[in-house]
Amino acid sequence: MKKATLYAAMLSTALSALTVTSCKSDKMKYDATGTFEATEVTVSAEQTGKLLSLSIEEGDRVNKNEQVGLIDTVQLYLKARQIGATKLVYDAQKPEIEKQLAALRQQLDQALRNVARFDSLVKEGAANSKQLDDARDLVAVTEKQIEAQTSTLNNSRASLNAQIGTADVQQLQVADMLLKCRINSPIDGIVTAKYAEAGEFASTGKPLFKVADIDNMRLRAYVSASQLNSIKIGQAVTVFADYGESDSHAYEGRITWISSKAEFTPKTIQTRDERANLVYAIKISIKNDGLVKDGMYGEVKF
Repeated sequence: MKKATLYAAMLSTALSALTVTSCKSDKMKYDATGTFEATEVTVSAEQTGKLLSLSIEEGDRVNKNEQVGLIDTVQLYLKARQIGATKLVYDAQKPEIEKQLAALRQQLDQALRNVARFDSLVKEGAANSKQLDDARDLVAVTEKQIEAQTSTLNNSRASLNAQIGTADVQQLQVADMLLKCRINSPIDGIVTAKYAEAGEFASTGKPLFKVADIDNMRLRAYVSASQLNSIKIGQAVTVFADYGESDSHAYEGRITWISSKAEFTPKTIQTRDERANLVYAIKISIKNDGLVKDGMYGEVKF
């Protein structure tokens, strides 16, 4: 009876050891491990003013370029109106060149007719040459006056056009500032943190909320130097998300980055060769079905 009991105990111990070995073997059916991470973007205020609205909460899904908030725009709107009025003033001051030269052009036409008349009279002996010379001098003087006046008027118009151009640039700057008063989500994702509330004063650079792209996750894992020969960027691999209690789910992944610099093995990371002191970080992208969470443990099989 004692021998049978001893034999049963030894058999139980052997089975337990075999089970532990089998479980350990199953757990080591991967080439590298790491944690999942998502692309996170912290959205900050781009203008200063009262935060009129911020209609999001943690956990909300937002779309790229979706407006989720607004900063007070009244002062910027008034400034835009002021610049518009200034442009009208500049435009009204631009000279009408042809109208302002009309009198001089009439004088020139009259002087040219006098030259023609005196030229005929001199040929007929009815007038002296001095009268003809005086008429010609008047034509030359009038032409110089027209030339000088044209230059002055053109310079005045060019100066006013330049001021209008400057006002146009200022108007575009204000329009850009008005656009930046709108708070938009830069990516599709989930709001993971909210740092401000409507009614607060926002200053340029103040964080307002954080959004994470959870649809496209990355597994950051580590491999030993001996494994580098078997992997390359763009390579398809199998990624397992660890849900605990031996529950896992497989995903199709693709290697998107391999570090060119070695680092010492993080204490929380195991590689296939646990004796390796130096490892290389890699990133593997997967399409998330909603089950993979940021910071979750994962494994990869090459």
